[in-house]
Amino acid sequence: MLIIKDLRKQKKLSQQQVSEQLGITRVALSHYETGKREPNLRMLQKLSEFYNVSIDYIITGKDFIKSER
Repeated sequence: MLIIKDLRKQKKLSQQQVSEQLGITRVALSHYETGKREPNLRMLQKLSEFYNVSIDYIITGKDFIKSER
């Protein structure tokens, strides 16, 4: 999930700072960032709220806009 690594770097935050805010270990965050481990839905929600982006963006790198019918 390189997206969350990019988001963290854009905010100029360390893995330690982010992991403390999310209540996880730095190693767990590192594993999410490198793809060694996939975050569960609750963690995706926390990441989404922390970085102020959609879960879709975290997963795909794209924001989806609902089309009006």
